[in-house]
Amino acid sequence: MRKIIVAALLGLSSYAASGGSAPTEPEAFAQHMQEKHGFTASYVKTVLSKAKVKDSIIKLITRPAESKDWFEYRPIFIQQDRIKKGVEFYKENYELLKKAEEKYQVPAEVITAIIGVETKYGRIQGSDAVIDALNTLAFHYPKRGSFFAGELEQYFVLAREQGWEIGEPKGSYAGAMGMGQFIPTSYRHYAVDFDGDGKINLFNNTADAIGSVANYFSVHGWKLGEPVAEFVDIDEPMAKRFKNEQLKPQFTISQMKQAGLDYKGAAEDSDIAGIYHFKQKNHYDYWLGFHNFYVITRYNRSPLYAMAVHQLSQEIEAEFAIHQQKEKTHRES
Repeated sequence: MRKIIVAALLGLSSYAASGGSAPTEPEAFAQHMQEKHGFTASYVKTVLSKAKVKDSIIKLITRPAESKDWFEYRPIFIQQDRIKKGVEFYKENYELLKKAEEKYQVPAEVITAIIGVETKYGRIQGSDAVIDALNTLAFHYPKRGSFFAGELEQYFVLAREQGWEIGEPKGSYAGAMGMGQFIPTSYRHYAVDFDGDGKINLFNNTADAIGSVANYFSVHGWKLGEPVAEFVDIDEPMAKRFKNEQLKPQFTISQMKQAGLDYKGAAEDSDIAGIYHFKQKNHYDYWLGFHNFYVITRYNRSPLYAMAVHQLSQEIEAEFAIHQQKEKTHRES
């Protein structure tokens, strides 16, 4: 399961949000932390000298689940046990989820699905010390060294802000933490104290985890009541013509209709969408992805991830509705 704690968490936020380039060499990094953030260089070097360099982290980061085809990826997340536990999470935290939905205008089932995909509702949060993961990736993974040096920088600041013992928090092999798997930049920018206890705890405070996921989606532009994705039965030429070659939708529904798309869904002609291709064993499924689909990819830069979250949220909402109807029938009988 470690491999499935979604590692394109690199997409949780742009490194630009962390405020500049941190050096990818330990000595220079320590000096940078002293000059920019007021840590003593000797403290930073001591922390880094104690951090482990783990080959297992390098191996995992080079083969994330998002490198799979859709027919292999989907069963990881769209499975009965994860749906069942999602309904349980929804029931147990109904008031919190609805409070978050009202405040941040993000559906309860989407918040639930994110936490379900990331950590199976808090059960699997990762077993690597965050300092080990970020130290390994910042200084021993040149492909993304700059990004992870930025996250290591933010982690030092975050640990100081939160009063953590810097070597104690554990997370994913990408340095993501808590029930919603926030990397340090995202933790500092989007995590919220949703229960008002004066602390922000994404590890075992469900209220803060729910509120923080909702806040992340709100800040990144979720539009409540608008569609996420819709299956379309189209031929290959149409699919290729309007294939979305980037994460953000590129075409209007009107453009696609004029080209022959038989669309009778909920979106307006002026809405922006794109056709995303999902590989099955012997064919492709084609889905229209809308603005809200793109918003999910701001959490993890993968259409596979966005579709898994969307479909899991739909399954959870459908099962939860059945549960509510049964309860209503029982009360009235």
